[in-house]
Amino acid sequence: MFSAQPFKQEIIDDLPDETTLSIYRHGAFTDLCQGPHVDSTGEIAAVKLLHTAGAYWRGDEKRPMLQRIYGTAFESQQELDAHLERLAEAERRDHRTLGRQLNLFTVHEEIGPGLILWHPKGGVMRSLIEDYWRDIHYRKGYSIVYSPHIGRARLWQTSGHLDFYRESMYAPMEIDEQEYFLKPMNCPFHIQIYRSALRSYRELPMRIAELGTVYRYERSGVLHGMMRVRGFTQDDAHIFCLPDQVASEVGDVLDLTFEIMAAFGFDEYDIMLSTRPEKYVGEPDTWDHATESLREALVSRQLSYGIDDGGGAFYGPKIDIKIKDALGRDWQCTTVQFDFNLPERFDLTFQDDQGNRSRPYMVHRAILGSLERFFGVLVEHYAGAFPLWLAPVQAVVIPIADRHIEYAQQVSTELQDAGFRVEVDDRSERMNLKIRQAQLQKTPYMLVVGDRESEAGAAAVRTRDGEDLGALPMSDVLERLESDLEGTPVSKLRSRR
Repeated sequence: MFSAQPFKQEIIDDLPDETTLSIYRHGAFTDLCQGPHVDSTGEIAAVKLLHTAGAYWRGDEKRPMLQRIYGTAFESQQELDAHLERLAEAERRDHRTLGRQLNLFTVHEEIGPGLILWHPKGGVMRSLIEDYWRDIHYRKGYSIVYSPHIGRARLWQTSGHLDFYRESMYAPMEIDEQEYFLKPMNCPFHIQIYRSALRSYRELPMRIAELGTVYRYERSGVLHGMMRVRGFTQDDAHIFCLPDQVASEVGDVLDLTFEIMAAFGFDEYDIMLSTRPEKYVGEPDTWDHATESLREALVSRQLSYGIDDGGGAFYGPKIDIKIKDALGRDWQCTTVQFDFNLPERFDLTFQDDQGNRSRPYMVHRAILGSLERFFGVLVEHYAGAFPLWLAPVQAVVIPIADRHIEYAQQVSTELQDAGFRVEVDDRSERMNLKIRQAQLQKTPYMLVVGDRESEAGAAAVRTRDGEDLGALPMSDVLERLESDLEGTPVSKLRSRR
């Protein structure tokens, strides 16, 4: 039936022998499909072909290139129009386009696909995110560590990565006649920190966190801007604790998650609790205790959640949290994951209150997920118009004529001394062009200075939304900017310093 269709033959060959195939016929058309199909598109109220694109077979750049046709259909023209507007808005917010326009990041073939270059403006934003992340983690009792980018093969053999994850790891490098691998995860390094001394129950919980860069192979066909990359930095943490500490530790992670996400403007979530699969490691009683601890943390905070029965990893149950962006799209960021596998593999122990060796509970958790992916989500959520505390350039001073450049520099210095990120546009261009350029760069404030402003020690203030606040004394300009920062991570950091 499909003798001239090698792709369908490959799909069929890859299915388990006991799989029942479903074939649908419609006139001369026969396909692997459950059906049914309509007789013609005339029966559909609203249909739209969207675009075409090349796609490698099964995402493998070494396989043939196929032509993919995208289309959609709705029950009414009104629903279709609304969908098309959402697609157009998503395209306007595309982080890859905005990343280039706003000079935040790039990807270069000379360096390699899936490897991000953070430009100075993107670097400023990343530093702000990291500073806030470190500050709040220190306040919540975490110890921040740093680990190497490579490790011996023996480490990855013990952790099981070479047996179960090797296809996502890069080829080994030989050093002193021993194989080393780029790290795909941070877990084994944090475990070695835990194992570096005999631990007492009095030391637990131990919370080890790191902004650790990892490297994982992804086929080039699935790479996508900052959302799917080959080198990325995880906001990783591992909590080693006693059985009776588990519920409170998980609850604290949830509280920390919502506090961090709120700081970046996210307050809608979808939460899923994944339970024990058919094949698993560890004891059923331990699984039940861990699962109940996750459930208890969710229920005690009156959080709505779904259950993915049997959807946990083989080594432990987990909570996944998806945030919703300005367009209502879901983005997977936070995971709280028990691990009953690695403590056994590395023989982790602590001395309990009876002087006996016991096994600690180990919880993996990442809140932002990866900095790269979270940054891409931020770009699209705000469409590049970041809140003042996060904007790489917070104000641009625009001199009307060359004779006003000196005063513009004075205004810039005054704001910089107050801790703001300011640039002076001293190009020999028309004022309106400079204002337009600042708006395109989504700079929160434009401060125009001319003869009157120079004489009065003032600046004519405009916002990127087009609001004209008129000429304000510099003291009022500073007060306006400071008020915009109130309650943000930056204001909290400033107050503590």
